[in-house]
Amino acid sequence: MAGDITTLFRASTAHSPSIAMLDRARGAGGGGGGGAPGRIADFCIPCNPYFPTPAMFEQLGGRLREILTYYPSSAETITAELCQTLGLNPQTVAMGNGSTELITWIDHLLVRESLAVPVPTFGRWTDQPMETGKRVDMMLLPEAHGFRLDPEAFVRFVRARRSRTAVICNPNNPDGGLLSKDQVLELCDALQDLDLVVVDESFLEFSDAAAGTSIVEEAVLRPHVLVLRSLGKNFGLHGVRFGYLVANPALAGRVRSMLPKWNLNSFAEAVVFMLRDHRPEYEESLRRARQDRQEMTACLSALPGLTVYPSQGNFVYVRLPVGVDGAVLRDRLFTEHSVLVRECGNKVGSSSRFLRLVVRPPHEVRQLVSALERVLYGGPAQPAPVAAAAPGAGAPHGLQLVPASVPVMAPPQLAPQPQVQVQVQAPASMPVPLPAQVPGQPLVPAPLTAGTSPAAVPVVGPMAMARGYTSSGTAAVDRLVSG
Repeated sequence: MAGDITTLFRASTAHSPSIAMLDRARGAGGGGGGGAPGRIADFCIPCNPYFPTPAMFEQLGGRLREILTYYPSSAETITAELCQTLGLNPQTVAMGNGSTELITWIDHLLVRESLAVPVPTFGRWTDQPMETGKRVDMMLLPEAHGFRLDPEAFVRFVRARRSRTAVICNPNNPDGGLLSKDQVLELCDALQDLDLVVVDESFLEFSDAAAGTSIVEEAVLRPHVLVLRSLGKNFGLHGVRFGYLVANPALAGRVRSMLPKWNLNSFAEAVVFMLRDHRPEYEESLRRARQDRQEMTACLSALPGLTVYPSQGNFVYVRLPVGVDGAVLRDRLFTEHSVLVRECGNKVGSSSRFLRLVVRPPHEVRQLVSALERVLYGGPAQPAPVAAAAPGAGAPHGLQLVPASVPVMAPPQLAPQPQVQVQVQAPASMPVPLPAQVPGQPLVPAPLTAGTSPAAVPVVGPMAMARGYTSSGTAAVDRLVSG
């Protein structure tokens, strides 16, 4: 089974394999290979663990035959109900079969020539425009500053590259960094001459100041600003596939006019029409998820050698101890402990030294921490002396900073292949891939204890970063980073 699972991860170069694929692989393996039987502890797929409530699932289950048998209502009808619940004008909203469908249409209809985006970030914002031949200008977020986005630096980057579209995710995926509402609006207004500025707020509902950070109300007053929101993540229903965008009526109407009449399924309709009666439960689910994030961050920060970056999403971004290869760790966590994590080696701007771990309830976090201790250290580890790395606190574990704005240009490419430009501001250190590990043996040679500091991380240049990169799933990016 272990070999089958590893093959699945290697084949899914842009994203992790689905839970259904992993379950089938485990079933085909007969539960052998040392894997723990039972349910997968999922720290990979970022969704709300507390919504819908058990009562809502029971209600949906009672209507299963009806939902599966009949056509849904038109998207116009479902959108009108969602807007009534959320207090939005239907003329400013377009609903899609997941945010990925909307990103696809935004690219086809509204993006011309080029798109600028900070990285690492959600992969579809880099892969989708490259697939349609656009130039993608990527500004590397500096690890030494906690992957925080400097809005003024991003504006300068867009100007220098002469990009026609700019995209930011707020909070960003995978690190959970969040800009204030004022910062986002200043960025939008500073780039008002662009064709389009997209603010992806897919995870904003999980932040501590969601209501005071969203720019939905301001976006509809600006002709060049579009906000993307997710429902599958917020409502814990990735399988339903639904999301929406908010923009001024001209922009929203242009996207809405291109969508199929029945692009939303009957499950999406059923959930949307249930929301009006379950808003208190939804708000409570977000409160619990925010509390879980704080507790999970504290638990992970106590593990020696791990750096946990502050997050305002429903996930945390973790840097592994020096010398640990995230792909090896990921495979062993799953095959030996049925714990599924997101290794970030295929995210542009990240590496196999980083994991994105979804916020889960405390009892599942205990399972994660126990599995990490066994695989990394061979058993329980003493708490680390420092709880977490604060953003902007300098380079942890002896990381030295290199001058900012070191450009890495893409090699010449033949049309119509997409062009990629990367701005390197503070290259992250990259791990040396480890050989296959023996099950049950720790990845860290000796357990790290309180007061034990990992070896200083050497400074590496852009080409060393390229050698440590795995695969983005996009040929153009792979050619760039392979040097």
